[in-house]
Amino acid sequence: MKDNNNEIGLRIRTARKQKGMNQTQLATELGKSLRTIQKYESGEIEVSIGVINDIAKVLDTTSTYLIGYQADTKAITNMADVMQFLFHLDQLNELGFSIDVKRPPNHDGWECSITFNGKDTTASENADMCLFLEEFNEKREEYASYAQTAQAYQNWKDKTLAYYANTTLSEKEVEKLTEDERIKKRNALLDEQFGI
Repeated sequence: MKDNNNEIGLRIRTARKQKGMNQTQLATELGKSLRTIQKYESGEIEVSIGVINDIAKVLDTTSTYLIGYQADTKAITNMADVMQFLFHLDQLNELGFSIDVKRPPNHDGWECSITFNGKDTTASENADMCLFLEEFNEKREEYASYAQTAQAYQNWKDKTLAYYANTTLSEKEVEKLTEDERIKKRNALLDEQFGI
C-alpha cells in the first residue's frame, strides 16, 4: 500500500505544480494543514477517496488520474471487443450473472439481458454491481433528458471508477475434467435440477 500512496502522492504533487499552486495554497483550499498535504504528497499517509475527489476538483484534474487508474486503456472498436469483455466477466469469482433470453414464439419481442443477483452470497461484488447499475441507470437517464450536464455526468463516472479501482477481482480456475468426469457431473447437475 505504501507504493500506491507514493504514486498517488506523486500525481497530487504533479497536478498541483501544473495548476501553479504551492502546498500552502492547496492546504487552504482543502481546509487541511500544510503538514497533511506534505504527508499526502510524500506518501506517508493514505488519501481517502473523498479527499481524492476534493483534490481533483481543486486541481482541475480527475480522481482516476490521481489514483492511477487508466480508464481508457483499450478502445472498444467492434462487437468482438464487447463479447470478449463478457467472456472475461464470466471468469470472475466475485461476480456472477445469469442470462435471460426472450424470443419468439414464446415472447413477442427479442430481448436478452444479464442479471446480477445482489443477494447472491457466492458472488461477493454482486451487491455493489447492483448498486452501481441502479445509480448508472438514474445518471444516464438524467443525462439523456438534459437534466444533467455532460461535465457532471463525466465527473460522476470519474468518481465512481476511482472509488472501485482498488476493488480487486480474481479469475476462476478452469476445471480440468476427463470426459467421464464431465458426464458424471453433468448427470448429477441434471438430477439436481430436474430429478432425472
